[in-house]
Amino acid sequence: MSLLRRFTRWLTPGLGIKRWFVMLALGVLLLVVTISLIVVALLQGGHNNTLQLWIGALIGLGAGLWLITYGVVSLVRRFLQPYRQRHSGEVYDTLHRYSLAEKGVRVVAIGGGTGLPSVLRGLKPFTKNLTSVVTMADDGGSSGRLRSEMGVLPPGDLRNNIVALADDESLMAKLFQYRFETGDLKGHAFGNLFISALEAVTGSIESALIETERVLNITGRVLPSTLQDVNLAAWVIPSGATDAVWVQGESNITHMGGKVQQLCLEPGDVEAYAGSVDAITKADMVVIGPGSLYTSILPNLLVQGIADALRATDADIVYVCNVATQPGETEGFTVADHVLALERHIGRGVFNVVLANDAYPTENAGENTRYVPPVPATHDILQRYQVTYADLTDSQRPWRHDPLKLAGALLKLRNGSSSSVN
Repeated sequence: MSLLRRFTRWLTPGLGIKRWFVMLALGVLLLVVTISLIVVALLQGGHNNTLQLWIGALIGLGAGLWLITYGVVSLVRRFLQPYRQRHSGEVYDTLHRYSLAEKGVRVVAIGGGTGLPSVLRGLKPFTKNLTSVVTMADDGGSSGRLRSEMGVLPPGDLRNNIVALADDESLMAKLFQYRFETGDLKGHAFGNLFISALEAVTGSIESALIETERVLNITGRVLPSTLQDVNLAAWVIPSGATDAVWVQGESNITHMGGKVQQLCLEPGDVEAYAGSVDAITKADMVVIGPGSLYTSILPNLLVQGIADALRATDADIVYVCNVATQPGETEGFTVADHVLALERHIGRGVFNVVLANDAYPTENAGENTRYVPPVPATHDILQRYQVTYADLTDSQRPWRHDPLKLAGALLKLRNGSSSSVN
C-alpha cells in the first residue's frame, strides 16, 4: 500500500478521529498565535504591555492548552477503545471494524437458554447495538436454588448472555462460567453467585446487571423480560396418555416428557420490564429465538407488554426456528408446528419472517439428533410469513446453530437480499 493511500484512509468518514485531530490542530494554532503576540508585545516595549493584553494572553494560552490536552486524551481513548477486548491486525483495520460496529443495526434478541447467546456471539463483530431480553421463569439448577434460597430473580440466562457479549477468551468470562464441583457450592456457577450477591447488595437486578456488565466490559445490554417473580405452568399430555395434566414449574414441564397443550405464566398479569419494551420499540431488527420453544421463548412473549411492543415496533421481526427437535417439548415438530404453537399462545402478527435450517449433516450428529423438517409445501403458514432457509448448523454440534452462519443469514435478511420460500 502506497504512503499516500495509508495516509488518506485515515480520513475515512466514521472513524471518529478527525474531530479530535481538528481540535488538536486548533489548540496548537491558538497556542502559537498567542505566544507570537506575547513575543511581539515584549519586543515593542513596555508601553504596549497593558493589563488587557496579558489577560487576553492568559486566556489564549489556557484555551490552547485545553484544546490540545482534550484532543490528545480523546484520540488516545478512541484508539485504545477497540483494544479493550482482544483484536488482531493493523490499528486502522481494528479501529475501522469497531467504528462500523458502533453504527451497526440495533438488534434486540429475545429468548434464553443456550440458543440466544449464539445470536449475540454471531452479531457482536458487526454491531455494538445489541440488547438481549431473557426469561425470568427458570427454576432449575443453580438459578433455581438461588431463587428459592435468596429470593432473587434467576441469574443463569442473564449470566450466559452477558458472557456472550464479553470477550470469550477473557479470564473474567471464564470465571463467570466456572461451576463449583464440590462442597455446598457444588453446581453453582460463579457468575450466578456474583449477580445474585450484587442484586442483594444493590437492592435491584437492574443495578446488579449494570455493575456485572461493567466488570466484564461488554458492549450491549442484557435485560430481564420482567422484574416480577414469575413461574411457568402448563397442561401437558404425558407420553402414552390421552388426558392432559396440570404441571407447575419450568423444570417439571420438560421432565414430564409429554406434549405441551397450553402454557401460561403464574401469575398471569406480570408486566414487562420497561427497559425491554423500550428496546423493542426502538430496534431495527428483533430476533426471537433460537431456544426452547416452551421454556425459553414463550415465557418472554407471554409477559404482558412484550407481544404488544413487538406488534407496535417498526423493526423487522424474525423468528429463528431450532435446528433440532427437543425431547419433552417439540418432538416430531416441523418448522410449521413451531410457528403454529407460537400463534396458539400469542396470536398472529407478532413476527413476519421465519428463518429455518435446511442442512442435515450426519457427521458429529449422534444417534439422538432429530432435525426439524421444513414447512410442508402446501401449508397455510406460507401465506402468512416469509419463510427463509439456510445452512445454520454448527459443524461440531450440528443440533445447534453456528453463530457466524446465523449472523450472516440475519444480516442478509436485514439487507433484503435473501430469497424467501413461498
